[in-house]
Amino acid sequence: MSKQNQWVVGLNAVASSIEHDAEHVREVLVEAGGKNARVTEIEENARRKGIDVRRVSTQALDGVAGGVRHQGVAARYAAAKTWDENELAGLVEAAEGKALLLVLDGVQDPHNLGACLRSAAAAGATAVVIPKDKSATVNATVRKTSAGAADRLPVVAVTNLSRCLRDLQKLGVWIYGLAGEADTSLYAQDLRGNVALVLGGEADGLRRLTREHCDGLVKIPMPGDIESLNVSVAAGVTLFEAVRQRQ
Repeated sequence: MSKQNQWVVGLNAVASSIEHDAEHVREVLVEAGGKNARVTEIEENARRKGIDVRRVSTQALDGVAGGVRHQGVAARYAAAKTWDENELAGLVEAAEGKALLLVLDGVQDPHNLGACLRSAAAAGATAVVIPKDKSATVNATVRKTSAGAADRLPVVAVTNLSRCLRDLQKLGVWIYGLAGEADTSLYAQDLRGNVALVLGGEADGLRRLTREHCDGLVKIPMPGDIESLNVSVAAGVTLFEAVRQRQ
């Protein structure tokens, strides 16, 4: 895992980073004169865990938040965990035949990526795989939208998504892509073993090469008169169908 400094902002994201990954939180900034009870709770928890807390102006918080709504609190984080591609095989093997991977083929909106990570963490996914290019990265917006999931869930950025899918197949992972024109319903597909669920980006869906590396394409049945779902909603529906089958 590589590490770099970055700022985490917002009540949920900061509270989660202190709770789940305190050793990598370097300091917490809170708005001077703020009256929010959650901020006070975060401040007390940080001090209990030996993390430096500084009271700063709203302008200082605006500066580190970079346009993201900070709700009066930010944390300087030295982790920003990014998992290396070569760690993916170990994660799959450790899942002992029950790996559940979410693969996002070019999701570019940080809010969508954050929401996908949140759903993946809630579903107990093994990891989320994203391409290094033409994809949102795990930045402050993603961390905030993910409500702490970005701290708890391996997010693996890969150089070549098609090659990664091939490597996963060699590890015994079945790859299913979500496509509106597919003949098979998601609900008819067996999702109980090692499975990777692949969703395309907001504009174009799955890229051609990505499709060609899937073992099968499935669709979410939509009786209503709408062509497609938001990618984060589709990710939630798909992941939790796998969860339902596995229980």
